[in-house]
Amino acid sequence: MTDTAVAGGPGLLERLAEGPVVCAEGYLFELESRGYLSAGPYVPEVLLDHPDAVARLHRDFLHAGSDVMLAFTYYAHREKLRLIGKEGALEEMNRTALRLAREVAQEGGALVAGNVSNSNIYVDGDAASARTVRAMFEEQVGWAVEEGVDFIVAETIGHVNEALLALEAIKRAGLPAVITLAIFRDPVTREGLTPAEAARRLEDAGADVVGLNCVRGPATMLPLLGPIREAVRCHVAALPVAYRTSAEEPSFLSLSDPGCACLPEGRPFPTALDPFTCNRYEIAEFAQAAHALGVDYLGVCCGAAPHHIRSMAEALGRRPPASAYAPDMARHAYFGTVDEIPAANKALAKAL
Repeated sequence: MTDTAVAGGPGLLERLAEGPVVCAEGYLFELESRGYLSAGPYVPEVLLDHPDAVARLHRDFLHAGSDVMLAFTYYAHREKLRLIGKEGALEEMNRTALRLAREVAQEGGALVAGNVSNSNIYVDGDAASARTVRAMFEEQVGWAVEEGVDFIVAETIGHVNEALLALEAIKRAGLPAVITLAIFRDPVTREGLTPAEAARRLEDAGADVVGLNCVRGPATMLPLLGPIREAVRCHVAALPVAYRTSAEEPSFLSLSDPGCACLPEGRPFPTALDPFTCNRYEIAEFAQAAHALGVDYLGVCCGAAPHHIRSMAEALGRRPPASAYAPDMARHAYFGTVDEIPAANKALAKAL
């Protein structure tokens, strides 16, 4: 396994040895909100129709402090494209995503990560589904290797055994592997394993970074991280969704909004989650709390926007380019405190 970045700089494990690494995820939700892909199918057709939009989001995340440009190949797998009748575009979609990530990464010294994800067709104990899923992982990993990624992320996988199939493909390619599981309403994997036991199994199989991503927000992911950190020796990852989940509704799929009667599906997920969005300060608190537990691969998944990533990077002691434009409320026209703000404006602030 190599750990030197393709551009010649330090690789993922070298960077983690020096301090935390920030990885922006959330491309699917952010590009849907910008009007470039369809909620529901969530196939990243934007790579074919508007690749410039993907490049812009990469640049926004790079500017905000992401150390990793994650190729937008989440759900760019054979099963998803078959559902929309575009299986023939599979390789073009993957290679386009990988090349866009590399192009932007080179602008700021970021690492490039390939990406594979939950297949949605894996059935535990079913050999036929395992063969199909293994082949899907192998072809995506193969394209990522050919395009020269620094490491590969397998993410949002509910079954540990499915994650092990992804890990097998990544390790065969000789690249560092980041494996992050999705934990839904019940705090166990789909097989019924605790996240700590699942992480241990992944580490034993050769994963370099193990942890959780997606589904749970900061409040309901954080309690699961300490036991994971205690269970493994390798690096630990945490990338929650940017939504306020709770003990009663621990996943963003389970959130309810009784104050809104106009929800087309009767639930906020996936297109009416706006009232639950975490602010940047909540993301900063999560980053600090998770890092204090020993989590060193950090990011934000669905719902992430560049300001969340900037806040996370700053909470970890970074000053990315976007920090040059950090809030400066002392100079606000009404709430400001500097002498240049007219006294009448400061007085009016109490009535605003």
